[in-house]
Amino acid sequence: MKNRNRLIYDCLVVFAIIMTAGCSTGTSNSHAPLVIAEQGFFFVGGRYVPVAKDDYIMADQMYVHYQIPHEKKHPYPIVMIHGGGQTANNFESTPDEREGWATNFLRAGFAVYLVDQPGRARSPYQPEVYGPLANGSRAKAGVEQRFTAPQQQNLYPQARLHTQWPGSGTKGDPIFDQFFASQVSGISDGAVSEKLNQAAAAALLDKIGPAIVLTHSMSGTSGWLIADSRPNLVKGIVGIEPSSPPFRNLEEIGAPEWFRYSRNLDKPWGITRLPIAYNPPVKSPEELNPVLEEKADRPDLTRCYRQSEPARKLANLVGVPILIVSGEASFHAPWDHCTSKYLTQAGVANEHVRLEDHGLHGTGHMLMLEKNSLEIAQLIARWLERHVDNRVPIPTK
Repeated sequence: MKNRNRLIYDCLVVFAIIMTAGCSTGTSNSHAPLVIAEQGFFFVGGRYVPVAKDDYIMADQMYVHYQIPHEKKHPYPIVMIHGGGQTANNFESTPDEREGWATNFLRAGFAVYLVDQPGRARSPYQPEVYGPLANGSRAKAGVEQRFTAPQQQNLYPQARLHTQWPGSGTKGDPIFDQFFASQVSGISDGAVSEKLNQAAAAALLDKIGPAIVLTHSMSGTSGWLIADSRPNLVKGIVGIEPSSPPFRNLEEIGAPEWFRYSRNLDKPWGITRLPIAYNPPVKSPEELNPVLEEKADRPDLTRCYRQSEPARKLANLVGVPILIVSGEASFHAPWDHCTSKYLTQAGVANEHVRLEDHGLHGTGHMLMLEKNSLEIAQLIARWLERHVDNRVPIPTK
């Protein structure tokens, strides 16, 4: 009788857990038990490289960790690709120990795949193949200035608006120290990273099937290339402040000039360093003949580069639902509209969401880590439900 009562009790506990998870709607920061149907890890891509007589290493592989919720409510999983100096732990948790986007989206019923880019973290860096290791972000010149405390240096008009980092954002603050401990070095050549990310992510989609690709910052260029190589498998792209503006990188230099474009053609193919398909076809990137707008849309925004008319179309991105998300106080705030306008000119419907237009103020570049990360995840989940699950077309601009 005692064993029978115990069995009934255990069954009721399991039933309660399933019901609690099943009643959740949208992304949630609830700490109710989360029921996972399947989880694990694997590697995709990779090749053997001989390094000595009868010896070899593996390079170019990508580490993938996945979780599939018990109650999967959406047809396509989300593949989350971190940015420069980062790893998949950007999405696992926040440095002040709140649930990360991976858990937020799992609670919303999405299967989630997290990756470490090739040559970084659990996707090992191989110096024999990739060359000298690039320096990671420095605290003052990199992490504090651009990620956690831009308001202190005020190098672009929106920097003063930054309020959402959890803590002071400077050395010695325990939350900053946790985040800074996570910074890593990686491959210095952006074109090499694009090539490896494109190949490995294509192999991932070949394995798991159709998916939504979510990129952040440096990996933004890879998102366009992944869709270019697997247009039938990429069911949506969420570009979280995706890379630098078209053609030339932009530097924030402070008042009164604020912005300065690079003299180099950093992304000769418009939104990528590597070739991407255009229609009519482009034999040489010089054919795109970039031109700079005469006037910025607003005083706090930069002028944008675009193609010379008649503009060629990005053949394999047409028809892919695309969302670009920008924080009000990020160093991307002055330029992310340029990427959106470039896509539109190239025949690719997309929606550019500025978080302040949706009541989410003060957000910097690390959208998935800041105090309003849950609300941002909820906004993205609603957009995906509308434009990917239900295939509502994005209005033409």
